[in-house]
Amino acid sequence: MAKSRDIERIERLKQIVLSMPEKPGSYQFYDQNHQIIYVGKAKKLKARVSTYFHKEVDRYKTKLLVSKIEDISYTVVNTEEDALLLENNLIKKYQPKYNILLKDGKTYPYICITKDFLPKIIKTRQINKKLGTYFGPYSHIGNMYAILELIHKIFKPRTCYHTFTAEGIEKKQYRPCLEYHLHNCLGPCIAKQSIEEYRENIMLAKEILKGNTRNLSSKIYDEMLQKSKELKFEEAAVLKEKYLLLENFVSKSEVVSHTINNVDVFTINDEMGENLLFVNYLHVKNGTIVQSFTYEYKRKLAETKEEILLQAIQEIRDKFGSTAKEIIVPFKLNWALPDTDFFIPQRGDKKQLLELSEMNAKQYRFDRLKRIEKLNPEQRQTRLMKELQQVLGLDKLPYHIECFDNSNISGTDSVAACVVFKAMKPSKKDYRKYNIKTVIGPDDYGSMKEVVHRRYSRAMEEGSKLPDLIITDGGIGQMNVVKEVIYNELGINVAVAGLAKDNRHRTNELLYGDPAQVIGLKTNSELFKVLTQMQDEVHRFAITFHRDKRSKRALHSELDEIKGIGEQTKQQLLAKLKSVKRIKEADIQALTQIIGQHRAALVWSHFHTKDSLAQ
Repeated sequence: MAKSRDIERIERLKQIVLSMPEKPGSYQFYDQNHQIIYVGKAKKLKARVSTYFHKEVDRYKTKLLVSKIEDISYTVVNTEEDALLLENNLIKKYQPKYNILLKDGKTYPYICITKDFLPKIIKTRQINKKLGTYFGPYSHIGNMYAILELIHKIFKPRTCYHTFTAEGIEKKQYRPCLEYHLHNCLGPCIAKQSIEEYRENIMLAKEILKGNTRNLSSKIYDEMLQKSKELKFEEAAVLKEKYLLLENFVSKSEVVSHTINNVDVFTINDEMGENLLFVNYLHVKNGTIVQSFTYEYKRKLAETKEEILLQAIQEIRDKFGSTAKEIIVPFKLNWALPDTDFFIPQRGDKKQLLELSEMNAKQYRFDRLKRIEKLNPEQRQTRLMKELQQVLGLDKLPYHIECFDNSNISGTDSVAACVVFKAMKPSKKDYRKYNIKTVIGPDDYGSMKEVVHRRYSRAMEEGSKLPDLIITDGGIGQMNVVKEVIYNELGINVAVAGLAKDNRHRTNELLYGDPAQVIGLKTNSELFKVLTQMQDEVHRFAITFHRDKRSKRALHSELDEIKGIGEQTKQQLLAKLKSVKRIKEADIQALTQIIGQHRAALVWSHFHTKDSLAQ
């Protein structure tokens, strides 16, 4: 019954689509409560909306959206630009469930010039346009404080919370505060500064907040020269100080080019995953970057980067009230905005601006990733496994990785080690040590062949789970030996990679394929560092095992030759004297205190009799 109703619903919706025109416009999908759940735009309405009802649509999220649609409406407009604007307005108005929405992760601060009789210049995170004029927001708090400091040094606006009136000032009802005595305020409340001059300074401060610092600097410079010509040197000196403060501030600002004025820059980064994207916005005015923000977007359906960037451009420009006629973008957009041109720079200052925006988006993505992974470490492990799977072209996620290494000195005490990593973390309970049994002398290839054959032939006999990836230490030679055993002798299907070291014994290459090829992986990348840690861990484990074996053999050749001395006595001696050499050098009294007179005599006699015979 439900299936037949669904078929009837789809047929009814298809009939609506068939009647739609091939003209630009916006379309709206409604649910059973007649609430708008999705708003879209199209250059040709009929062609675009019909794609939602094709049988070959296999994306889960699109299927889910279609399953919720009960009705469709549309609005025809004259141009593609109007379709864009209409879609943007409808999304902002209705906040549909399945549309991507601008996500502002922070409440950024603003600078407000109040509407008081004597206006104040303050920082705030609350916006109430009845109280004053707002500038910002400021993504970097340091930049905001730098601008406020500059304004207070040049114009010295009041910072007190009193409410002043012209009548009160005229009647001398107010007393100056400490800021006046510290020369941080010029005292308009006590008529030491005229109301006209104070308000003129506030207007000039607005120019700084608008980014017109160079125009203001030129104006102050011209006034300074005029005062100097009029022999008003004290006033000229005050203007010179203001001019130098402005010039110093501009020199520290992010100056791009004095020829670039009123330009928006947008870039998009989607390296983090399938659904999260980050759009960076820079606004350049008078050659200086005055705004820089990165916003996070999350795909709701299968929107392309182009679609998301286009929507972001409209939303962010509306948010900041940008009227820039030129927008720098990283790739071609097939839509147009009214009275605005998209530009893709190939070189020069504008190209540098685009690269700066891309760098900001990438850094924000990196910081966001770190915050997520700090809260959920498993996401980092999954990301690294996916990255390794991608660079090697593996069929499945390399959850279970095993690494091998050999260790010997001139062929003596030959050993091998296997370390196991699960979800990119060491699984120490699965580590294994191997004494080499069939290989004589320093034969690394023979030792590797023996160990790999022993490990995986036993795993096959016991029905144990095989790894998803085997990593060998030693480069192509070791890789080929392992492949020979895995593929030809045992006939099992496990991916084999290798890590090679340079002449300074530092890991520098990841090898994979048949024949083995160097995989293009940056040596300073996070994945390469994790692979290097795996190689270091198996090397450490093999070396430690080899040292332990040598130590036991050395102890056996010395202490085990003493008749009448058991394991407990040896442990007592080693616990106190730490080494065989110090046991040998100890006198009879020291030995007696540790193990008693009888056994001390046996130990002392053993070493000193050997020495006397040798002499």
